[in-house]
Amino acid sequence: MIAGIQVTFDAFHPHELAAWWAETLGWEVEPSNPEFIQKMIAEGQATEEDTVLVNGVLAWKDGAAINPPAGAPGVRILFQLTENVKILKDRIHLDLRLDPNEDLTAVRKRLEERGARLLWKGKQGPHAWWTMADPEGNEFCV
Repeated sequence: MIAGIQVTFDAFHPHELAAWWAETLGWEVEPSNPEFIQKMIAEGQATEEDTVLVNGVLAWKDGAAINPPAGAPGVRILFQLTENVKILKDRIHLDLRLDPNEDLTAVRKRLEERGARLLWKGKQGPHAWWTMADPEGNEFCV
């Protein structure tokens, strides 16, 4: 039986992209556990090269995750290190659902100021959206 899911993004800079998405969604970056990491190094199950300092805290180099605030809906999102360059359109993406009182244009502007870019505008009947890309090119709709 499946116990749950998480969404995973390949990223060139997982910690920076996790922080970008945490701010975008109002979520929290999952805290690192430096004591556990040091224990894994001491036991020979990891090396110093597997780690990085993020804001002065020891973390795993290969990934970072974000979570919704306690009690809020959502699934864990993991950003894992990759060196592969994206060459095709994403076949899956996130749709950010805004509060009905939120101004779509203002949201787009804030996202662009933080490094997102507009890819195209969509419209179907009374519904309109923008397909955008995060700082590493991952597509999402607003």
